[in-house]
Amino acid sequence: MSKQPTPKTFYSINGNTQKLDGGAMFGNAPKALWQRWVDVDDLNRIDLVCRAMLVVDGDKTILFETGIGAFFEPKYRDRYGVQESEHILLYSLKEAGFSHEDIDILVLSHMHFDHAGGLLTQWQEGKESELLFPNAEFIIGKEAWERACNPHPRDRASFIPGLTDKLEATGRLHLVDTDSSDLLGPDYHFYVSNGHTPGMLITTIETAEGPVAFAADLIPGAPWMHLPITMGYDRYPESLIDEKRVLLESLKEDNGRVFFTHDPEVALGTVAINEKGKFFAGSPLKSVDKLSL
Repeated sequence: MSKQPTPKTFYSINGNTQKLDGGAMFGNAPKALWQRWVDVDDLNRIDLVCRAMLVVDGDKTILFETGIGAFFEPKYRDRYGVQESEHILLYSLKEAGFSHEDIDILVLSHMHFDHAGGLLTQWQEGKESELLFPNAEFIIGKEAWERACNPHPRDRASFIPGLTDKLEATGRLHLVDTDSSDLLGPDYHFYVSNGHTPGMLITTIETAEGPVAFAADLIPGAPWMHLPITMGYDRYPESLIDEKRVLLESLKEDNGRVFFTHDPEVALGTVAINEKGKFFAGSPLKSVDKLSL
């Protein structure tokens, strides 16, 4: 008889928001299709969030990613469509009753700046950003870490110079190359996706009501549940579609849910299939606050 998963409490923690080019976010899908799902501004940009997931599991407080944060100086903040100069994640943690100092374990799916930038303090002129989360153990996939240390020219601009050095200097860095971590325990499993960037970790969390998958950039929002929809930023779109199918079919079989990092309207949804056989986010929730599973 298998052991029952431990009770857990889930929160969605909003970070800074962005506006990015809709064509880039929807890859080779034509605008006539994707503009049915999202609003677009006069610069062809769509609204995106950078949402983290916080899990309280017994005496452990676990944060999945940190969003883009506020480390960019103004010219880069404008270039990448970041809408706020303040570090919104810190405010959102406080609203939920937490501080960055309360985080015991911080899991990064990969090291792109819109997922790891929130590790750093807010930009101040003439002052280097410092690392936050002084009490957290950092979990990152080994291959994703190696990509950040030696980026390819295609995505070099997606990484934050010096961040890997700061993390390594803490002595709290854990690189994983298996499907689990002793720090997290048996209810947490890693699924490696290479379609977006090498070694991206998708974490599935077992609960009494079925698994919850932190989908990162494999499925950044509800529209990307539809298998053919990928991003222009994806390294290997065809491989990503295959990886997405495997994950969604597994979640559907196990009554699972998907947590979305970039969708401004949907934080969490079930895995549903419509009459045409297409995946979509069922029972969508815009936010999650003290959801016990």
